[in-house]
Amino acid sequence: MAHKPLIPDPLKRRHLLEDDLDPARALVIAEAYLAEGRLCEALEFLAKAGARERLEGLRDEAVALGDPFLLRAACAALGEDPGRARWTATAEAARSAGKEVQARDAERQAQLAVAPLAGAAR
Repeated sequence: MAHKPLIPDPLKRRHLLEDDLDPARALVIAEAYLAEGRLCEALEFLAKAGARERLEGLRDEAVALGDPFLLRAACAALGEDPGRARWTATAEAARSAGKEVQARDAERQAQLAVAPLAGAAR
């Protein structure tokens, strides 16, 4: 089975992420990963590209998929806390999809999340 030309092998991938990488090239690689459904790997290249809007989209997709791991990683790349509301929505989506382990993980995170203060700017 031939490797897709835009998706680097694991060693090349590590080198690309560790070295300076042109944001445009990082975005092209991220798009190739997204086309393959490899969201976590795409996330790292989106972060390297500084593609904030795409990272926000991936964060929202993580909630819809009920994927607490992807939510945590996307929020870390964005430099933000997921917050109680996103964790709760992730738990509900996971439970609806029959992913009980992920639902419990997201529920635990929701319980640990600090509720935003009314009127406080973040």
